[in-house]
Amino acid sequence: MVRPRRLRSRAASLSQSPREQVTGPASPPPQSRPAPGRLASRLAPKVYPSVVQYASRPHSVELRNLPAPEIGPHDVLLRVGAVSVCGSDIHQWEATHTWPVNVPVVLGHEFCGTVERVGEGVRGEFQPGDRVACETAAEVCGRCAFCRQGRYNLCPARKGFGYGTHGAMTTFVRVPARCLHRLPSHLSFEDAALCEPCSVAYHATLVNSTVRPGDLVVVLGPGPIGLLCARLAHLAGAYPLVVAGLGRNAARLRTALRIGATHTIDLDGEDAKERVKSLGDGLGAELVVDASGATASFRLALELVRPQGQITKVGWGPQPLDVSIDPVVGKNVRVQGSFSHYWAIWERSVALLAAGKIPTREIIGRIDPIAAWESSFRAMAEGRVIKSVLVPG
Repeated sequence: MVRPRRLRSRAASLSQSPREQVTGPASPPPQSRPAPGRLASRLAPKVYPSVVQYASRPHSVELRNLPAPEIGPHDVLLRVGAVSVCGSDIHQWEATHTWPVNVPVVLGHEFCGTVERVGEGVRGEFQPGDRVACETAAEVCGRCAFCRQGRYNLCPARKGFGYGTHGAMTTFVRVPARCLHRLPSHLSFEDAALCEPCSVAYHATLVNSTVRPGDLVVVLGPGPIGLLCARLAHLAGAYPLVVAGLGRNAARLRTALRIGATHTIDLDGEDAKERVKSLGDGLGAELVVDASGATASFRLALELVRPQGQITKVGWGPQPLDVSIDPVVGKNVRVQGSFSHYWAIWERSVALLAAGKIPTREIIGRIDPIAAWESSFRAMAEGRVIKSVLVPG
């Protein structure tokens, strides 16, 4: 008879009104509950202004508010300190690029900042608060012949920030820890944002080319990469050192003289071939760096290079070549392409910047908040500044 009494007792309990049932701690009074709108606001992630390319049509770039990304075990969440605007960002904005872009994508691949958070597999290697610059190879396979040799810049599966995956024209960006290089405390983020273009120039001028003290070197195209190539050739002892550009590049040619060039050529008003012949032994340049990318620039390089010399092409250009390359054979000339960079080059670029060997403020023309991205882009596109740098607000 004990069991039936327990059943009746439980049934009686379940038959009690809701007010009489014991259901745990009392609910808060109605006035203490947050309003639905306030609750949604509290649960929504914080968002940050980000420069996003959303289509492959001209000027399909706009400011969008995006949350901070999640990170994986071997990633770092980086708080962006500064991101410089590359010519390729301008090409993507104007839809004149020749590489595939995974739209929509946050632009920006020349950047540095502070470690905000690290993945479980990164602990001990980097810590929150570390100041770092980041390489551009956001994704590589890690297994191909090039990755195994440390030349992951040539990995067939490589994807870069700002076109293959989200870049740094925002406040927070997810980066693999393998991409990071420590920065000294005295090197500002604005200056350190030039690590990437400096590495491009270092690879082209000092790794993929041979420069000896006393070599006659000509750089075609006084853009950011061309000027940095000239600076590095100067540090390597090039003499004479010539930078050539169009008439509208007069201010940049004056900059070239301030950072180490011994001569400049206005291609709209001077005979470049005769000018180069007048320097050295009259046979031409040991090295011509084509930092322009235009067909006319490569044609000129073929004329300026001496027999047994070298042409290094680092500038991009969508136009067909439309020029005979027989002079390559007739002069026994070496033609070398140069793409991106890798670990050892970055370490040297950081060291040069930290030592003040790269006159960054001759290159940087303006520093703007992310919200002013379009003004920064236009200033570069119109040639009013050599390099713009953006900083999160």
